Amino acid sequence: MTTSPMSSVVPAVPFPLLPTGDEEKDEELRRSFVRDEDERPKDPHNVFSNEIPVISLDGIDDVDRRAVMCQKIVDACEDWGVFQVIDHGVDVDLISQMTSYAKEFFALPPEEKLRYDMTGGKKGGFLVSSHLQKEVVRDWREIFTFFSYPIDERDYSRWPDNPQGWTPVVDAYSQNMMALADKLLEVLSEAMGMDREALKRSCIDMQQKLVLNSYPKCPDPHLILGLKRHTDPGTITLLLQDQVGGLQVTNDGAKTWITFLSNGRFKNADHQAVVNKDSSRISIATFQNPVPEAVVFPLAVREGEDPIIDKPMTYADMYKNKMARDIDLANQKKLATAAGRTAAPFDLGKIHQKMLDEIIA
Repeated sequence: MTTSPMSSVVPAVPFPLLPTGDEEKDEELRRSFVRDEDERPKDPHNVFSNEIPVISLDGIDDVDRRAVMCQKIVDACEDWGVFQVIDHGVDVDLISQMTSYAKEFFALPPEEKLRYDMTGGKKGGFLVSSHLQKEVVRDWREIFTFFSYPIDERDYSRWPDNPQGWTPVVDAYSQNMMALADKLLEVLSEAMGMDREALKRSCIDMQQKLVLNSYPKCPDPHLILGLKRHTDPGTITLLLQDQVGGLQVTNDGAKTWITFLSNGRFKNADHQAVVNKDSSRISIATFQNPVPEAVVFPLAVREGEDPIIDKPMTYADMYKNKMARDIDLANQKKLATAAGRTAAPFDLGKIHQKMLDEIIA
């Protein structure tokens, strides 16, 4: 049976799984996921590219090999803003356990997953489609979020007790991801002509959240996205995915935290997730983020360049502005589409800046 996510708007009365047997309800629910034509997938999930850099970290701490390896990482960040890491040192058994537990959780009955409903501002838990309120079109996915760092701020009541034994695995996995992120940020700091700890230090106290994504089989993969096109605003994202395929990346060079701190040198790749009829897909994204009060401004400006932003801002303000702009753009497009015309240009500077807790569920 093909299933669909439940509503994340009113979790007490969730949408039933598809099909419901009620053709009218099924069609109404299906339409809530259908993208406008210009947002629909152009390529299926199983069309792969060999353009994304693949970089081995084997021997990165060896003085003789580090320079070559670091240059590959810098080139990838300058050209794409994304690369695949192999020989990363994370235990394969730990990766297998983490993936297996994620699959077990998403296979649970809806009422069991909804014990950890995340709507209403709860810190961690289960949602469908997106953590953003007021999304115009739904994403075809279920997610579970662990807020894992700082450790003393963990709320273990939001961590599932089913499947049993998951908590120590999440703990070990999050520690490994923190160490891997630190290693990559050291390379980028050195490339900017600073000491290894510079980028990490600019975050003040590195925060981390793990977002587990489940993309169920989809009856209309040519109309629907598992996750809409976007950029991640934080420091660095580490993505573990299975062998199904579905991540699609473009090197358009969006401006986010790492772009600002590197003064435009390092890109942040736009990406989206597509779905398919035949196989469900699991991915685990680890987001390494600065604290809200961390300052966003170029750490190093090369000779002959000017800073790409006029004045410093906090990470919270940068994030808030990005989310408000994304939602406003989507809403204006929806209104324009409903009116049967192309959206007219508008002044992004006039977008109303909503408070962060009004933007994020």
